[in-house]
Amino acid sequence: MFDRQKKGERAVLVLPHSRGEGDAARRAEEFVELAKSAGAEVLGSIPARVEDPNPRYYIGTGKADEVAEAARALEADVVLVDHLLTPVQERNLEKLLNIRVVDRAGLILDIFAQRARSHEGKLEVELAQLKHIATRLVRGWTHLDAQRGGAIGNRGPGETQLELDRRLLAERVKMLTKRLEKVQTQRGQQRRSRMRNTVPRVALVGYTNAGKSTLFNALTTGEVYAADQLFATLDPTVRKLEDLSCGPAVLADTVGFIRDLPHDLVAAFRGTLIEARDADLLLHVCDAADDERERLHRVVDKVLEEIDAGDLPQLLIMNKIDLAGTEPRIDRDAEGRPQKVWLSAARGLGIDLLRQALGELLGGDRVQSPLHLPLSAGRLHARLKAAGAIVGEAVDEHGWRLDIDAPRSVIAPLSGGNAAEAELLRELLGPVE
Repeated sequence: MFDRQKKGERAVLVLPHSRGEGDAARRAEEFVELAKSAGAEVLGSIPARVEDPNPRYYIGTGKADEVAEAARALEADVVLVDHLLTPVQERNLEKLLNIRVVDRAGLILDIFAQRARSHEGKLEVELAQLKHIATRLVRGWTHLDAQRGGAIGNRGPGETQLELDRRLLAERVKMLTKRLEKVQTQRGQQRRSRMRNTVPRVALVGYTNAGKSTLFNALTTGEVYAADQLFATLDPTVRKLEDLSCGPAVLADTVGFIRDLPHDLVAAFRGTLIEARDADLLLHVCDAADDERERLHRVVDKVLEEIDAGDLPQLLIMNKIDLAGTEPRIDRDAEGRPQKVWLSAARGLGIDLLRQALGELLGGDRVQSPLHLPLSAGRLHARLKAAGAIVGEAVDEHGWRLDIDAPRSVIAPLSGGNAAEAELLRELLGPVE
């Protein structure tokens, strides 16, 4: 039994790795950044080679003693382990070290708890945290000290308190789940409204700190918080994207991906990740100056597969070319379609090329023609206007005289199943077939 210390953020890092692990140095560097992003003061790090995980501590007993000695010498408040620990391993390490032990999943959850700003984001983080904590309810707190075993004279309220904690936690999870479903229903209604308007949907995805939010700000007036740190923004932000040759589109910023992202977090953050799943086009942002970009690309693709977005069309964005020493350009495939755009979101280099590429990919065949609508076709007029298909109009006693300029794919589904409106659109679309 021990008291969990709550003071300070002075941390010692434990960095497990296996023989022949090529990216151990990069992984260690990333974990240091995670610790700093959580607000920890990194006192030191201890590498630990793990070929056959110890069921008691995950790391070997000798290495566990080394960590304990270092934590005491450096007066650390917490030990952060760059791996997912079982509840038993975490509890055993805490007993040995007599200070808090937080694994990789717990650290990422802590960062998310600090960064979530929207009501939905806070609910998602708390739900993920409670699911993580549910497996780690142990008698490690002083309010359970009365229960130390099953012997006569030692029975007390501890087990009752533990059961009470579990029941309260389960009730809180149930309540949060209901509240999230309500929020997500509201967001779903907004999303369906955008889909009815047939405005193309674009989502930014990428490894954390690749520059997604900076690019979002460069393309829109979203003013999303952007910083050189992991998980600078979490909450989904959606803005209208103007000045494209294909007409307006909707651009969504999403949470940055990272290797070994906790499964509960992927499941909880549906609000931001669904923006990627429902997109017509994904802008996959990579750090062009990062030597590991190909491997990080695969990490993002793996998460996209987990959320059923792996088959969506992608435009690869090679960001930070000012650091890579590369000029802005568009790389095209054999059919001439944009495949990769090289730019610097921070310096505004190549943003015009990205707009050009988006116009080409989202536009397809365009319809540029006058259209006369009778006054009885008010709903169709409203849909055309909402889709950004009207570039000029005049109205008289006979109806609307419109100048249409929009992608064919945007106009075609706007009839809404009405036969008269469908006939009007067939007349409009006919000359370009």
